[in-house]
Amino acid sequence: MMQLTDNDITQLEKKGISKEKVRDQIETFKEGIPFVDLEKAAIVGDGIYKFSEKDENSLIKYYDSFPKELAVLKFVPASGAASRMFKVLFNFLDSYDPKKESFQDYVKRTGDKDMLIFANGVANFPFYEKVKEAIKGQTNNENEELYFFVKQLLSEEGFNYGFFPKGLLPFHDYADFAATPFEEHLKESAMYAQTKGKAKLHFTISEQHKEMFLSEYEAIKDRVTTATEISYAIDYSYQKSATDTLAVDMDNKPFRNSDGSLLFRPGGHGALIENLNEQEADIIFVKNIDNVVVPKHVEELASSKKILSGVLLQVQQKAFKYAEFLENNSPNEEDILKIKKFLEDRLNVRFLDTFNTYTIKEKTRILEDKINRPIRICGMVKNEGEPGGGPFWIRDTSGRTSLQIVESAQIDMKNEKQASILKNATHFNPVDLVCGVQNYKGEKFNLLNYVDSKQGFITEKTKEGRELKALELPGLWNGAMAYWNTIFVEVPLLTFNPVKTVNDLLKPSHQV
Repeated sequence: MMQLTDNDITQLEKKGISKEKVRDQIETFKEGIPFVDLEKAAIVGDGIYKFSEKDENSLIKYYDSFPKELAVLKFVPASGAASRMFKVLFNFLDSYDPKKESFQDYVKRTGDKDMLIFANGVANFPFYEKVKEAIKGQTNNENEELYFFVKQLLSEEGFNYGFFPKGLLPFHDYADFAATPFEEHLKESAMYAQTKGKAKLHFTISEQHKEMFLSEYEAIKDRVTTATEISYAIDYSYQKSATDTLAVDMDNKPFRNSDGSLLFRPGGHGALIENLNEQEADIIFVKNIDNVVVPKHVEELASSKKILSGVLLQVQQKAFKYAEFLENNSPNEEDILKIKKFLEDRLNVRFLDTFNTYTIKEKTRILEDKINRPIRICGMVKNEGEPGGGPFWIRDTSGRTSLQIVESAQIDMKNEKQASILKNATHFNPVDLVCGVQNYKGEKFNLLNYVDSKQGFITEKTKEGRELKALELPGLWNGAMAYWNTIFVEVPLLTFNPVKTVNDLLKPSHQV
């Protein structure tokens, strides 16, 4: 049993973490987290809907026809720092001296193709003119110019973009101004996530960046409200300290910092289920901060979002009707069969074979449990080699099958059958969700009741030269939503435009 010192207990109280939670986490490290058991990949016709143009138009019309009192929210995870996006540039600053070699020699020596792409496309970045102006007159030749360009971009004495949250970097060049992902999300919400001329958005951010986001909104507010002719209600939250997880050494004993304190690490984006759980709305759109489009694609993107919302509203209305019926009536076998078929056909719920052996009362209880759950409609794009979780049918330890979004790290790649299922997957998840989080009475579900704690990750890291094991909570759209009712829908590839590295900004989808 882990012995906690008085200082440890004080530290836990300060973070809002219970002793039981810490002990549970240590047990998780000891036991390990099992790989998921893939049954098969979800494909079009078996787990993924693909609609005809006629059906899509019908769903868009259905969403647009809903009462204007519908409360809609856009929830944007936006705490990601830009440092990883500029990794190649930081490496360049560390290993290149323009006084000692030419850039061509540097590329030959290092084989740094990413830096070559950056250099060749430098004039097409949205920050090009701004940086160029700042270093004017400081350089003697092309080699120095590239070096000073990168230094101005990243250094504390320069623009310090490496410190910025990704959401506040210039992404799109409109000639008169460069728009950040934050601004693009506001403009985009006007197309599909506004009610009565008002759009509500919630951004999860790092506390250190709050003032930067507030300042950015003040700077762009007039421009955006004039362009969209709507007003905005924006609020922010931070990843809760209480969702941090304990790190352990390689013997599964608590890892201690040099001052003797326990080392806690952020629990990953799965921690944001707590933030999402605090939101109240009829429909919640979830989309990452770096996944934005330029104006020529906004209309198609908005149509795609309305299609997903139409699916949610259609299925939700039927689910609400059945949930109310089950609560207020005594169903017969025919009723049971009809509701079970709806759950199987529309919400992808799977039942154990033993279901048919139960009494009507037992069947009713199971149906009530299955139908009274939050619903997520997840966009899926055709797999073209991009990273991201994939849609699969998985089997749990009780033999139950369900539709899940699974990351490759959750799959046992040494198991040939499992690796083969992954390899043959046709789609992946671009973090494109529309969520219904209320029951038929309009009461919000407690989303923390629908998390599968066994879908987290254990990773190995180092700190101060010492090895440690870290625990990531089940991902927001993976295990954190494992027990939601789930529908997958194929969406166009253009809806997925993440900027993972700075060179992604050179892609046509980010050129205005």
